[in-house]
Amino acid sequence: MSQSYDPQSLERSIQQRWQDSQVFRAPAKPGPNKFYALAMFPYPSGQLHMGHVRNYSIVDAIARYQRMLGKDVLHPMGWDAFGLPAENAALKNGVAPAQWTFANIEHMRAQLQRLGLSYDWSREITTCTPEYYRWEQWLFLQLWKKNLVYQKVSTVNWDPVDQTVLANEQVVDGRGWRSGALVERREINQWFLRISAYADELLAGLEGLEGQWPEQVLAMQRNWIGRSEGAEIQFPLADGSGSIKVFTTRPDTLLGVSYLALAPEHPICQQAAQHNAELAAFLERCKLGGVSEAVIETQEKLGAPLGLDVLHPLTGERLPVWAANFVLMSYGEGAVMSVPAHDQRDFEFARKYTLPIKVVITQDGEVPPAEALTAALTKPGILVHSGPFDGLDSESAKKRITEALAARGLGARRIQYRLRDWGISRQRYWGTPIPMIHCPQCGVLPVPERQLPVLLPTHYQLKDPRSPLLDDPEFLEVTCPQCGGPARRETDTMDTFVESSWYYARFTCPDAQAMLDERASHWLPVDQYVGGIEHAVLHLLYARFFHRLLRDCGLLPRQDSRFDEPFARLLTQGMVLKDGSKMSKSKGNTVDPQGIIDRYGADTARLFILFAAPPEQSLEWSDSAVEGAHRFLHRVWRLVHEYTPPVPPQPASLGDEARLLRRQIHQTIDRVSQNLAERQHFNVAIAACMELSNALAKASGRTQEQDLSAVLGEGLRTLVLLLAPFAPHLAEDCWQHLGEEGLVAQARWPQVDPAALAVDQISLVIQINGKLRERLEFPADAAPAKLQELVLQHPQMQRHLQNKTPAKVIVVPNRLINIVLP
Repeated sequence: MSQSYDPQSLERSIQQRWQDSQVFRAPAKPGPNKFYALAMFPYPSGQLHMGHVRNYSIVDAIARYQRMLGKDVLHPMGWDAFGLPAENAALKNGVAPAQWTFANIEHMRAQLQRLGLSYDWSREITTCTPEYYRWEQWLFLQLWKKNLVYQKVSTVNWDPVDQTVLANEQVVDGRGWRSGALVERREINQWFLRISAYADELLAGLEGLEGQWPEQVLAMQRNWIGRSEGAEIQFPLADGSGSIKVFTTRPDTLLGVSYLALAPEHPICQQAAQHNAELAAFLERCKLGGVSEAVIETQEKLGAPLGLDVLHPLTGERLPVWAANFVLMSYGEGAVMSVPAHDQRDFEFARKYTLPIKVVITQDGEVPPAEALTAALTKPGILVHSGPFDGLDSESAKKRITEALAARGLGARRIQYRLRDWGISRQRYWGTPIPMIHCPQCGVLPVPERQLPVLLPTHYQLKDPRSPLLDDPEFLEVTCPQCGGPARRETDTMDTFVESSWYYARFTCPDAQAMLDERASHWLPVDQYVGGIEHAVLHLLYARFFHRLLRDCGLLPRQDSRFDEPFARLLTQGMVLKDGSKMSKSKGNTVDPQGIIDRYGADTARLFILFAAPPEQSLEWSDSAVEGAHRFLHRVWRLVHEYTPPVPPQPASLGDEARLLRRQIHQTIDRVSQNLAERQHFNVAIAACMELSNALAKASGRTQEQDLSAVLGEGLRTLVLLLAPFAPHLAEDCWQHLGEEGLVAQARWPQVDPAALAVDQISLVIQINGKLRERLEFPADAAPAKLQELVLQHPQMQRHLQNKTPAKVIVVPNRLINIVLP
């Protein structure tokens, strides 16, 4: 055979055939058997990395398998193109963000096409184009009408390097998730989406995803939504009118309160600071930290007295009020009742500032003196030192104390959520303009829908992080749509998570003359979604929220449970590691996918990355394993090309060797199918293909035997079909060599022949007193009593039995026989 396996020329030729035939183009309206496969779309950084290759190879294998099952498959690709990285790169390189972004898209698109991924490129979307972002501006206006979007002054996380607001989820260990800078607190006028209005629905919806989404992701979302049952309690001001409201999940500890702690931004703190220089200085220092819970939990707990008291709502006792840096204005009412004996944070604060500690809960009947405590007693128990509530267990006391507060008009049962409304304002340029107008006469008004899109200028040459929109009169100065007077545009842009919260729906109708059209209801939900676990809270929660917004704006059916969630099934792939750590340029341990493709071909890169580990686990890079994957593909290519088609018809009866080989072929079909469809353990499926190729190679030298030659042909055809999702270029070439018509990408997945799996004989392990002695063949249909008779009479067993009569014979069907000798 003169030819040799040349993946570079072979793959380019096959890719041209795919392109010419438009084989991966999805129909506008699928039939009843549809499958929507989607990977989280990339930010166009300019260069693919191995994490991309793994993500997209996983989804491509799934999409190709589903297409071979005869389904209409939608498998699109696009670009999450707005955001700080493009802006920062443009600053660094002296180019406009749009120019930098579109150049990167061109390069990355070519890289993806070289991998041979089965994308429908006719549906490509880029989020920084007006054709895309005009519709999220339209949605913003619909939400404004529904009171689901609003503006208010808010204490926010401010990144001093990136010069923008960060959501709590974007603060990691007190630092900005991209810049790494220490985050500060600032008060800024912000735009919010009212995600809290959907908290109950978002929480309840997780139940329907059990078994389809990773449990870790479901747990993280439940924790982030954070439903808490408790009581809202009012503490009247001791001097003057008014009260301070708090929310607590532990009203059973109310009699142990010794002080109230307020967030530094609380109006009462701000008012008290006007006449207290020491307090004012403390409040100013509090601005140096972020407002995320992670930051609050790890920083030193500090406070300052306000010089005023409140009255205990049940006893009338005077309690001091403090400003404390660990209280968030965004949680509850920005105030907490502090019970040092039964909350560790309150305990540490009370010890630091010598505040009273009162024990009101006991677990064992013993009531330790407060001064003897070394830590707070946080578990529920029985009430003590609580007057009429003494002797009640915590759960009963919660109800009784809340009722007592309600009777006095100073409390009520309340459900609280940890989930806060989503602040979407960003004070940077490269993002979707918020379609609002500020008029000095009429206030804040929406841009008229007929004027959409509000176009983002793309010509700016950035000189610093300050948004050029602030200084551009052409963008800034407009006429008020209500009074006709001079007004100005909103200069904040939307958080880029807005774009990625609905792109999955736009892929179904990328050319629609509305945000979505009827094609969305034909293709949604996404049947299989794949991406990193790092998006468990941010992106996935926001996408679930947007799915409900799209429904409530009439863009998706309301009464059909199929549309309850955007992603029916989720797979979160593990990281690609090298030398035990995540690949990164700073560590010098990156591997360029293009280099692997240029040397070994795209199929080798894909096969290695799918074979090296189960998809949900981290994958350790191995140069030798890449070479091993390449050698395997070369062997398969040679095995197929050394076979001379056409495949002869199989005779009516097969010899033992042919029958055993055919059984292995159909066992492999069953094994690969299960690991593609349900378990999604592609490594196990590929291992089964490798085992089958070895068996076929052994038979390949005996093609003069008609039955073996026919089964070998069936096996090679089957092997090519089974490898098509993992090594599609090689599979297409081999399919063509075997004389098959059309493309393997459109061929039907092989079906298991039950008759081929039938066995006449089974091999059983034989034990004597639990120790392995033999492995013997028996009739497959023999009953346990017959197996017991046969094993005791078997010639090979006589030397083990030594004429002894067994005390017991234990038959484990299809596995073993254990003979117990006295």
